[in-house]
Amino acid sequence: MSAAGFEVIPAIDLLEGRCVRLAQGRYEAATVYGDDPAAVAEAFAAHPLRRLHVVDLDGARSGAPANRDAVRAILTAVKGVPVELGGGIRSLGAVEAWIELGVDRAILGTAALRDPALVREAARRFPGHVAVGIDAREGRVAVSGWLETSETDVLTLARRFEDAGVAALIHTDIARDGMQTGPNLEETARLAGAVDVPVIASGGVGSEDDVRAAVALAARGVAGLIVGRALYTGAVDLGRALEIAACS
Repeated sequence: MSAAGFEVIPAIDLLEGRCVRLAQGRYEAATVYGDDPAAVAEAFAAHPLRRLHVVDLDGARSGAPANRDAVRAILTAVKGVPVELGGGIRSLGAVEAWIELGVDRAILGTAALRDPALVREAARRFPGHVAVGIDAREGRVAVSGWLETSETDVLTLARRFEDAGVAALIHTDIARDGMQTGPNLEETARLAGAVDVPVIASGGVGSEDDVRAAVALAARGVAGLIVGRALYTGAVDLGRALEIAACS
């Protein structure tokens, strides 16, 4: 793909209705950045966003969707900006319920490993509205809110869905997530080069240089970059990040 189609995607993580960020997926290391996620979403949506990334952390941990009220408020606040949502979406009914609420793209992670037939059926029923989240710990897929690490490697899981019609793969290096030490772009690019599905990088963005480096990989199939903690700490300005993507 060309850099012109590259998406810089701000992230909102929800825990007990609040906007938080975790460090390396550790719930005990949550930093609260606001009690009103919808206000955070509205501030992000003041920029020309192509997409907003939301994670239901309670749902990821429990295995059942939570934070419905917060998600509904976010959808209202962003006024039509497409929202992708992950966390605890492990049934066809959950996919359908979120899409009916207004979520543009449901992200399946744990279900992708444990119930690949569900992902395929969801992608068939809701074309363009299902993505697969591939969260990696030392190259192995982690599930259940990153509390469990499987023996399955990232590429093996990704290839299972190459012909399933999923909209994207979201690749997160857990060791980098929330640390602002730079995303694992080489592994993301390697994955993108091995499958014929758009791959979005996530985890570890800490500077505008990280954004530039990700955009430079568009030709290798990296379709976007999710930015979380760096936006909240001020290490990355969303407007500047979007400009970098647009001007590359």
